[in-house]
Amino acid sequence: MQRFDCSDEAERARGLDAAVAAVGRGGLVVLPTDTLYGLGADAFDRDAVAALLAAKGRGRNMPVPVLVGSWRTLDGLIDRKTPQVKDLISAFWPGGLTLVVRHAASLRWDLGEGRGTVAVRMPLHPVAIELLGRTGPMAVSSANISGQPPATTADEAVDQLGGAAEVYLDGGPCPAAVPSTIVDCTGEVPVVVRSGAVGLDALREVLPLVREPAGR
Repeated sequence: MQRFDCSDEAERARGLDAAVAAVGRGGLVVLPTDTLYGLGADAFDRDAVAALLAAKGRGRNMPVPVLVGSWRTLDGLIDRKTPQVKDLISAFWPGGLTLVVRHAASLRWDLGEGRGTVAVRMPLHPVAIELLGRTGPMAVSSANISGQPPATTADEAVDQLGGAAEVYLDGGPCPAAVPSTIVDCTGEVPVVVRSGAVGLDALREVLPLVREPAGR
């Protein structure tokens, strides 16, 4: 296990090199984001994604989200970028909003039982963006054991995951320290399926018809 203090420029560069190498050989890395620390792997490496789920003690019934480093990357991943998706991306990316969309049928990945959908986000964190720019899309879930509190610092991630991750990129405490908001955009009307960093009022300023799940 290697840990790098990303507040030091030279150590950050070494850490990013180590993380890119680890992802390239199918390893797991812990990275900071604007919301929580994430445990990441190459999104197109089935064995690496399976290792990620195993490290968290998480089943395939909870597919792993994908982080991207640019708006353009999304074009190659999803079936169709609807006007609603475009508006939400324009307003909240990079940032704390995850969008559930239908992924392109041609993609050869296995993130769990997503039934043709993927949850995708572009984080607002310089270390995460630089890493994603070098690795391409990564499967990233919160850096914690399933059912335990999510990690908001590298120390918390190390305490829970230990040697399961090859590289830890320490970017200091997460600015938001709350999960991203998840909006399902696969239907005609976008639905909030998890409240988080982006509030419902802010979402409705962009798309007034965004609704919460039935029963809320």
